Amino acid sequence: MLMPVAMDAELASWLALNQISGLGNEGLRRLLQAFGTPANIFATPAHALRQVVKPSVADAIAQGVDEAMLAPIAVWLEDPNNCVVTLADPDYPQALLNIPDPPLLLYVKGRRELLNHPALAVVGSRNASAQGLKNAEAFGQAASEAGLCIASGMAHGIDTAAHRGGLRGIGSSIAVVGTGLDKVYPAANRELAHQLAKEGVLISEFPLGTPPLAANFPRRNRIISGLSLGCLVVEAGLQSGSLITARMALEQGREVFAIPGSIHSPQAKGCHYLLKQGAKLVENAQDILDELGCFPVGLTPSAAALPSHPLLEHMGFDPVDIDSLCQRSGLTIEALSAILLQLELDGGVATLPGGLYQRIN
Repeated sequence: MLMPVAMDAELASWLALNQISGLGNEGLRRLLQAFGTPANIFATPAHALRQVVKPSVADAIAQGVDEAMLAPIAVWLEDPNNCVVTLADPDYPQALLNIPDPPLLLYVKGRRELLNHPALAVVGSRNASAQGLKNAEAFGQAASEAGLCIASGMAHGIDTAAHRGGLRGIGSSIAVVGTGLDKVYPAANRELAHQLAKEGVLISEFPLGTPPLAANFPRRNRIISGLSLGCLVVEAGLQSGSLITARMALEQGREVFAIPGSIHSPQAKGCHYLLKQGAKLVENAQDILDELGCFPVGLTPSAAALPSHPLLEHMGFDPVDIDSLCQRSGLTIEALSAILLQLELDGGVATLPGGLYQRIN
């Protein structure tokens, strides 16, 4: 097998093995159990490999991998902010060793030391409400200030807000992505990805160049939950991928937390389902920290100063239309529109589809 001169031979063997077409994690583990190391696997005759994996995979391994396939990775590794961590590496996340299907290696961009930092997974809907986004950011920041690294998937919505909150605290944030680390998905999170690479860390089990394939994201979710002491679902519909992450967290023996919402909100249905299944209801970050045995924070999502106005009492906490507000408050539509606009600018009210307004707590 040819390999880039600048790349460590052992690492090159891991990378080459990880890129064999048709060889999944289960087959890789069988090969490692049978032959010990990737270098030994490549040195094993095809007829012996066929006793462990299917013939097409054995033949591909016996042919080796040429320099052209590993060269882009060698170039990527020239950046001191990039590295690859394998199962044999002492920096491999110890928490992942306890899950049923740990990745054999991880591409890492950013602060490598965060891989073994105590973490909290924070996940939720891509189409989150304004209140959900505020909750994710506030819980992320509070948990991070208590020393927990916030793990999420860098998707739109709750994931993005959770990362931003985590980056504001000492615990920082870790993004587990479903593409190669040379790609940013979604593209709108390019600035966030750069910040995570500088102040936090991004990781992926997928080789460089891997596009955002739908099948990769459920696999990514097992790493998000596996890295963490517990998983917080902020806001999610019944069909949300966040419920997959929560299920995986339970299977991995992690704690699962959920924030309740309005009984009328579709984005609260997933959280309510989890609560019925035994997830722990949380109202502030301290509830999570107490359950996980972490130190107090002195900052909860309700600690920030929010706009105050008598109209907010008439709004309640469920979405409401302007006609109902007129009846409750006795104000004209013109007066209400002016107040609602100011409250929206101040961050106290959010507009929803269908001409509805919702108070942000």
